[in-house]
Amino acid sequence: MTYSKVGTAKATSILGMVATGDCSIKTAAANGGIKTIKYVDYDAKNILGIYGKYTTTVYGD
Repeated sequence: MTYSKVGTAKATSILGMVATGDCSIKTAAANGGIKTIKYVDYDAKNILGIYGKYTTTVYGD
């Protein structure tokens, strides 16, 4: 299935204590100019709890 717009939002975490960024669905939709959300995908990568990278991808119109 294809969608007309895609938006992403990212955040990182160090030692689970310091986090930067905003990976919320609302931010991802705003970044893609999406008003109607059709599908949301979430990706998390974590290395031994030391470093984490989180990405939310929103698809819609």
